[in-house]
Amino acid sequence: MIKLCLADNHPVVHYGMKAYFSENPEISFAGVVNNLEGLMDVLKKKTVDAAIIDLELDGLTSISSVKSLVKDYPDTKIVIFTNLAEQIYAPNALKAGVSAYVHKNAKMEDLENAIKKVMQGEVVFSDLVKKNLALLNKGKKSERLYRKLSSREIEVLRYLSEGKKNKEIAKLLDLNEKTISTYKLRLLTKLHVTNLVDLVNKAKTLEIV
Repeated sequence: MIKLCLADNHPVVHYGMKAYFSENPEISFAGVVNNLEGLMDVLKKKTVDAAIIDLELDGLTSISSVKSLVKDYPDTKIVIFTNLAEQIYAPNALKAGVSAYVHKNAKMEDLENAIKKVMQGEVVFSDLVKKNLALLNKGKKSERLYRKLSSREIEVLRYLSEGKKNKEIAKLLDLNEKTISTYKLRLLTKLHVTNLVDLVNKAKTLEIV
């Protein structure tokens, strides 16, 4: 029996996933939570074979948090199940040590297969992730701009695109405000823009938001 913990903000995802696996004799749920604190609580108290996590989970402010989960709970496979653009976020998630990255556009059967494969020690990308990464490796310079960005710069750009101020971002990422200003300047330089409006538009073009 594979014991899962689902960590997602949305009740409809909770309901849909529990309904899908309800008659599956191989899979059960050790927990279903809607924030990082709840996930940590389940991982500490129960045996969890695989954690299904949305990168937009409340409390999950950076890829560093995912890396910490991988390190602190080595017996739990981390499966990312999210709407965030694969070509931007999958490489950093995989570098952080996750076992699988599945986009929410995928069929539930694909997620189920990914869960079973990671339990056998495999690392799983969805076909869409593989396709996007392959295309971007062959793509135009403009399409590869994101590859110049560090995972932290991508996080700062995402929050700037959501309209958050430097002070708010600093608090979310546990950095000082001056550091966020430095990241903003780097982003302007790397993405060849001169102001915040153009920076946000570039982020949308790259599907970072």
